[in-house]
Amino acid sequence: MKELLKVQNLKKTFKISAKQQKIQRTKERTKVAVDGLSFTAYEGEVFGLLGPNGAGKTTTLRMMSALIKPDQGDVLVDGSSVVKNPNEVRSKIGFLTSELKLEEFFTPNYLFDFFSELHGVEKSEAASRKQWLFERFGITKFAEVKVGNLSTGMKQKVSLVVSIVHDPDIIIFDEPTNGLDVLTAKVVTDFLLELKQQGKTIIVSTHIFSLIEKICDRVGVVIDGTMVVCDTLEKLTMEKSLEEKFFDIYAERAGESYEK
Repeated sequence: MKELLKVQNLKKTFKISAKQQKIQRTKERTKVAVDGLSFTAYEGEVFGLLGPNGAGKTTTLRMMSALIKPDQGDVLVDGSSVVKNPNEVRSKIGFLTSELKLEEFFTPNYLFDFFSELHGVEKSEAASRKQWLFERFGITKFAEVKVGNLSTGMKQKVSLVVSIVHDPDIIIFDEPTNGLDVLTAKVVTDFLLELKQQGKTIIVSTHIFSLIEKICDRVGVVIDGTMVVCDTLEKLTMEKSLEEKFFDIYAERAGESYEK
């Protein structure tokens, strides 16, 4: 299989404000969010990053997407370095995150055209792609409705669509089904499987075990900013469910047994 994404020894440290120190009950002025994390993803593969909130998953994805610079390490996206060539990386990936807040005054039509132009997509190709994606996600009849008047599920669909206007080969999703109703979540999940069938490389960060089990080929368990386990889903779940395996790993990491 062709190696499309290689994460190499990523590390990221953030300063902690006085308010955060009080909340976290710590005197430490910095926090290591990601600590020496590495993994590889291949063409046509869905790779899952599984971990609790605060494990460092989103920070990892933001470094992979060239939104923030790592303090240490690098990510090669189809040969392009996020450290040396961040603009090349951004042109090769699609990144959907809950932090992507669409301007509520604009319509899906306008946003799709804006992001298409931003990525240098030819107008005829953009129009064809818009028609397909809008029909695929039921956006067509809401195309001229302002984002502020759309439902939460429809906003998520529009966010997904504008993140892949340029038809990238590598797509990164941060909690793609978080907060969605079951119907919308199924639409998004089915589309991820469809992208996989098209040969796309997909990175999914989530804390939802069932999503990992349904769509992922391999999974990396991230705890406290460190990749604790990385293997195929089949090997990880040979004897136990993914949920049971995760809590075993978490308990071992914490140095104590986990009891349900």
